[in-house]
Amino acid sequence: MKRRSQLAILIAALLPASALAKSIEGTVVNNQGKVVTNATVEVEGSDIKVSTDKSGKFIITNLESGIKELHVVAPGFAHLHSDVTIGNDENKSVSFTLVRSPIEVIDIEATPIHMSAMESAAPVSVLSGEQLRREQASTLGDSLEKLPGVNTNFHGKVASTPIIRGLSGPRVLITQNGLDVSDVSRVGPDHSVASEASTAQQIEVLRGPATLFYGSGAIGGVVNIVDNRVPTDSTTRGEWNLEHNSVDNQKVASVNATTGTDSFAFYADAFWRESDDYEIPVAAEIDHDDHEEHTDDYTVENSSEESNGFTVGASYLMDEGFVGIAIEQFNRQYGIPGHTHGDEEEHSDAEESVYADLEQTKIQLLSEYNLDNAWLNKINTRVGHTEYEHAEIESGIIGTTFKNETNELRVDLLHNQFNEWNGGLSFHYKKSDVEAQGEEAFTPPSQTQSFAIALMEEKHFGDFLLQLGGRVEHVTLNADNVLLPSVDAHAHDETEEIDDHDHEEHADTTRVFDVEHEFTPVSLSTGVVWDFAPSYNLGLSVSRSERAPSASELLSFGAHIGTASYEVGALFDIHDGHFELSDQTIDLETANNIDLTFRKTQGDIGFIFNAFYNQVDNYYYQVDTGLYAESGHSHGDEDGDVHDHSSELPVYLFKTDDVILHGFEAQFAWQLTDEFKVDLFSDYVRARLKDGGDLPRTPPLRFGTELSYQTEKLSAHLHVTRYQDQDNTAPEETATDGYTMLDASVSYDLSVINQDVSLYLHGTNLTDTEARVHSSFLKDIAPRQGRSFALGIRGYF
Repeated sequence: MKRRSQLAILIAALLPASALAKSIEGTVVNNQGKVVTNATVEVEGSDIKVSTDKSGKFIITNLESGIKELHVVAPGFAHLHSDVTIGNDENKSVSFTLVRSPIEVIDIEATPIHMSAMESAAPVSVLSGEQLRREQASTLGDSLEKLPGVNTNFHGKVASTPIIRGLSGPRVLITQNGLDVSDVSRVGPDHSVASEASTAQQIEVLRGPATLFYGSGAIGGVVNIVDNRVPTDSTTRGEWNLEHNSVDNQKVASVNATTGTDSFAFYADAFWRESDDYEIPVAAEIDHDDHEEHTDDYTVENSSEESNGFTVGASYLMDEGFVGIAIEQFNRQYGIPGHTHGDEEEHSDAEESVYADLEQTKIQLLSEYNLDNAWLNKINTRVGHTEYEHAEIESGIIGTTFKNETNELRVDLLHNQFNEWNGGLSFHYKKSDVEAQGEEAFTPPSQTQSFAIALMEEKHFGDFLLQLGGRVEHVTLNADNVLLPSVDAHAHDETEEIDDHDHEEHADTTRVFDVEHEFTPVSLSTGVVWDFAPSYNLGLSVSRSERAPSASELLSFGAHIGTASYEVGALFDIHDGHFELSDQTIDLETANNIDLTFRKTQGDIGFIFNAFYNQVDNYYYQVDTGLYAESGHSHGDEDGDVHDHSSELPVYLFKTDDVILHGFEAQFAWQLTDEFKVDLFSDYVRARLKDGGDLPRTPPLRFGTELSYQTEKLSAHLHVTRYQDQDNTAPEETATDGYTMLDASVSYDLSVINQDVSLYLHGTNLTDTEARVHSSFLKDIAPRQGRSFALGIRGYF
C-alpha cells in the first residue's frame, strides 16, 4: 500500500490535472493549519488506502463516479469521515482538518466491519504501542486488567484470564489474529493462556456479546491478540527487549523482525522468560495436612515459571493482496500455587513441586485477495491448526494430561459498496478434540464441532451510523466415554454415619455411556451511532445472543484440584447423596444485552461513558451443594481417622438460572498541555440471580487516575487504582477488603548506533499493599505481588 501511495503522488506530479480523471487529491492538516504526515486515507468499502507525504498531500486515482466515503486516520487525532461526490471525468480537490483526541482511537482487526472505541455502537478497547509494552505481564488477564470493564482472575501470577463485565471462562473467547487460541484456559483458572503479549502489536477487547463475529463461545466478549506473524508487507523493521523484575527475579527477553523483497515478506519472533516464586507483602499462611496454620516466608509457593517460544512466517505479496503462513512453537512450565500434598518435613522441595508443562504448536494461514468484480470486493481467509498439550506433574510423576487439537476456517466475503452499505458474509467452521487423562481428569474426552454463517452490514445516514448483523450456528457435542461414578457425597457432620460396607460396595461402581447434543444458537445485533453535535456522539447497541454449553459445564465429574473443588456437570443431579442423570432439559444460554454509550470524540477533553444491562436466561454456573467427596488423591496418610477431611473437596454442581448483570465503564481524558495529560476511569458490574442472590467472584467497584508527562524523549506515568470492598457474595463465599494500588513508570528514548533505544523503569505496588483479588480462586493464599521494580531496555530498528 505504501508503494501505491508513492506511485500515485509521483503520477500526480508528472501529469496535468486533465489526465487525472475520476480522482481525489487533497491535503490533511491539524486544527492549527500544520500538515499531518503519514495520515491514512482510505475509501470505505474498498481496498484503496493511501498515506500523506511530507507535505501532508495524498491522491487517490482510478475511482468510479459517485459518492465516496473517506476515512482519515492519524495517531493522536480523532478519526474523520467525509463523503466526497465525484462527477464524470472530474478531478476532485479536498482538504481535511484533523482534531486532536486525548483518547487514542485505534481501529480493531477483530471484525470485518469498521470498529473503534469512538465510532462503533458496541464498546471496544485496544491496548497497543507504548501502553501495551508498559502494561504487559506474564499472563493475559494481568496484562489487560487496567482496561475499563476488564478484570483479571489472578491465579497466583502464573495464570490468569480476562473477566469482561463479570463474565469469564467459556463465555470469553481468546483469539490470535481472529482464530481461537485453542488451549484449555477456559476449563479452569489454573490453566495458562497459550499466547504471548511481548511479541504482539495490539490486543483488542470487545466488551459485551461478540457472538455475531465469533459464535456462541463469545457471549461475554472477545480478546483478540494481533501480531504480524503472517506479514502483510516487506518493510524492514523490528523490536527487541530485555527486562529484569525484582519481585520474582524475573528475566525477560524478546525480539521480532519483519523484512523481505517486493514479492516476499518474512517474519520471525522469539521470547524467553524465567522467574522464581514471587514475593508478597504479608507472610503466607498455609493450611497443611495437620490442619494447623504455619507462617511461611513472604513468597507464594509454586509460583515460578519458565517460558519460551518462537514463530516464523512468510507471505507472498501481490497487487491484489497477500497469502502467507506462520508456524509457532510455544512452551511454558509454571508452578500451580495451592496445589501441594504431603508433609513438607518429609519431602524435599523437588518432590513437593507441583507444576504444569505446556507445549503448543500452532499453524496459521492468512490471506486477503481484492477482486475486480461487480459484486465482491475482497475475500479474507483464515485457517488455523493447533496441537496443544499440558501435563500436570507432581513429585516428578505426570498426574494429568490435557490435550486440545483444533482445526478452524474463517472466510469473509466483503461486497462492494451497495447503496452506501458496507459489509459482507462470514463463514466459520471449527472442530476441537479435547481430552484429559489421569487421576485429576475431571472431564471426559469430547469433540465439539460448529459451522456458522453470519451477515454484517453498516451504513451512514447523515449523522447516523447504522450497524446490523445476524448469525446462525450449528454446534454438535459428542463424548463416547462419559463417566458416572458412585460417589458418597456427604456433609462433614454426617461422615461418622457412613456405612463402611455400603461405601466399599458402591465406591468402584462406574456407569459409562455416550452423549451427543446438538444446538443451533442464533445471534442478532443492531446498533446506532448518532453524531448529534460536533465532537459528540451517542451509541446504542441491542443484541440477543445464544450460547451452547461447554463440555466441562455438562460433563464434568471429578476433583478439580486447581479450584479445590469436586465438580459435577449439569448433565447430572444429586439425590440423597448419590448422583444420577438429570431430568432437566439441556438448553441454550440466552443473553439479551443493551449498551448505551455517550462520547466526546475530540478536543483537549475526551470521554467515554458506557452503561449496560445484560439479562442472561438459562445461565450455567456452579452452586455449592454443602456436601463433600473424596478427591481420590492420596495425601500420604493412609491411617487417618474419620474426622480427617484433608482428602475431601466441596462438591460444586453446575445448574442453570436466570441472572442479571448491569453496570458501567467510564473514561475521561484531559490534555492539559502538549506534555501533561490526566486520565480518570471507573467501572462496576453487579451480577445477581434474577430471583435474588449474588453470583460468585464478581469484581468490585474500582476507580483510578493516571498522570502522564510526555516529551519527545521522556515519558513518565503515575497510576493509582482503588478497588472497593466486595461484600456482594454468593453462599459459602467470603467478602474481600478493598485496597489501593500505586504504580509508576518512566522511560527515556535515545539513539544508539542509528537505532532508537528506550530505557525504562516500572514500579508496581509501590506502597507494598496487601491486595487480595476477589475474583481469584486463590485470594486467601496468593495475594498480589508486593513492591516490585522492573528495569529494562527496548530497541527499535
